[in-house]
Amino acid sequence: MSSIRYLFFDLDHTIWDFEANSIATLEELYDFAGLAGKGIPDFNDFNIVYHEINDRLWDQFRKGNMSREDLRWKRMWQTLLHYNIYDVGLAKSMSEKYLEILPTKNNIFPYSTEVLQYCKDKNYELHLITNGFEQTQLQKLKNSNLDIYFDQMITSEKAMIMKPHPGIFEYAFAQTGAECGNSIMIGDALAIDILGAMQVGMAQIYFNPKKIPHTENPTYEINCLSEIKNIL
Repeated sequence: MSSIRYLFFDLDHTIWDFEANSIATLEELYDFAGLAGKGIPDFNDFNIVYHEINDRLWDQFRKGNMSREDLRWKRMWQTLLHYNIYDVGLAKSMSEKYLEILPTKNNIFPYSTEVLQYCKDKNYELHLITNGFEQTQLQKLKNSNLDIYFDQMITSEKAMIMKPHPGIFEYAFAQTGAECGNSIMIGDALAIDILGAMQVGMAQIYFNPKKIPHTENPTYEINCLSEIKNIL
């Protein structure tokens, strides 16, 4: 793609393996909070319940129906409520511990560093557009040794607007000097990364490792990050 100069990557679920890192964090949290002795004898069940609640509350947060602070502790609170544990203090301490542990994890998707280095070697400008929180995302990048590949990280917290809203992409263009015609968005979230980029006329690479069926028509679709080398 000779016209493409700027690559905008999503971070969580695209490069940084959020699912693996979150499960590892929750395992530590489960032991830290002594949940086995508080009426949650099965970690796998706890993990499933937490992530279902987290996904639901993130959706509310993206729609502007929940604050960042409420999201962070209420996902723990609602998980505990599921098991009839009515302890706000425990929920808040678990929230703080989760946010402390999570960004120290460094599981990344296969071929992440290989592909990022390939793109750098071909003189693309690499940036991130993420709905994650600024400080947390910076820690993830540093602890995973990914920070060396990216020039700028555009967060929803800094832009004060979230994907898929066109505003965050326009903010990213203003910050980096990119334009929709010479940029491409690479991400795993069809409704957030891909459809968001479509709205501003930006090309997209949909990373779909689980091969989830859909009816959209992204510019490109890949199942493994290594396939990016066949496109760029």
